[in-house]
Amino acid sequence: MRRRGPGLRLRITLLTTALVAVVGAVLLALGWVLVGRVFDSSPSFPAGSQVNVDGVNVDVTVLTDALTAAARQDLLRAGLVAFACMVVAAAVLAWTFTGRVLKPLHDVTGAAQRLSAESLGSRLRLEGPRDEVAELADTFDAMLDRLEAAFDSQRRFVANASHELRTPLSVVRTELDVTLSDPDADVEELRRMAGVVRAAGERAEQLVSALLLLARTDGIGLAVREPVDLAAVVESAWRAVRAEADARQLRTVFRCAPALAVGDPALLERIAGNLLENAVRHNHVDGWIETTVETGPQWSVLRVSSSGQLIPPNRVEELFEPFRRGVKDRTSQTGTGLGLSIVRAAVAAHGGFVQAVAVPTGGLSVTVHLPSAPR
Repeated sequence: MRRRGPGLRLRITLLTTALVAVVGAVLLALGWVLVGRVFDSSPSFPAGSQVNVDGVNVDVTVLTDALTAAARQDLLRAGLVAFACMVVAAAVLAWTFTGRVLKPLHDVTGAAQRLSAESLGSRLRLEGPRDEVAELADTFDAMLDRLEAAFDSQRRFVANASHELRTPLSVVRTELDVTLSDPDADVEELRRMAGVVRAAGERAEQLVSALLLLARTDGIGLAVREPVDLAAVVESAWRAVRAEADARQLRTVFRCAPALAVGDPALLERIAGNLLENAVRHNHVDGWIETTVETGPQWSVLRVSSSGQLIPPNRVEELFEPFRRGVKDRTSQTGTGLGLSIVRAAVAAHGGFVQAVAVPTGGLSVTVHLPSAPR
């Protein structure tokens, strides 16, 4: 382990004491010099003059030198005592007040040492003057808030992903157990079981693919950046869901002008594909879908609106959470429940943003803003 030097409290105390010692030494030296100048500036007498001191005639020059030396000795003696007392007092006061000032830092350190995934609920909530230490404590509390929210989100995500993956596996195991336990199972029964197992496997594969795509786009930069026409992306994505839309007899309107955005073509097609898939699968028979692509000086805009179930406006934001399928229970619809989560993550990776509003008559309108390519 790397050895560390003295603590901050000790260093501040030593620095403060050293500064006081230097200042005291300078003042003592100035006093020494000033005492000599005082006697040097006293009235002068003619050379050879003598002064009677206690009945003894003493030369004026000798008397002046003796008085100067005595004054300097007194100054030095008193000054050294005062100097020592001042240094000791400075050290004690610096140690005491530095400890009080640094106490919040020790609280932050103690809280960080006690921190774990199970103890993210503790906060410093430092009271007192709003100085730099208080700002540090507030920043630490804010960091804990973000960490706690991230851990909670991760726990929910893992729990939901485990549930989603468990469902097709349970279906596979149940079908296998039922079929294998039937000694009279014929070819038709085996084919039926194989179809169910295949459908469950495809569902699990779709979920794993969606999870991998979400992990690849969430918080990670783009590997490819090039101009992409959003109108062409929408046309390509629509071909994948057109048959399903025709089966539901959905009325579609496309207002797609050429609009160049900068990004990864595959991810941009996934954004358009997820929005169109949601618009089709969460729609009702004889419903409608309206898709708009337009461009501007800063943003290229893709908007997909559709009819569907009535969504309370205050629950629209929940649709972007993983494993949400509409406002009903998450097992009530087909799909992986990661469509809009992937859309938000992919759009954020492109430097854009997503807005969604509930259609008053039922349904959802999602608008994606992506950086426009320079013309």
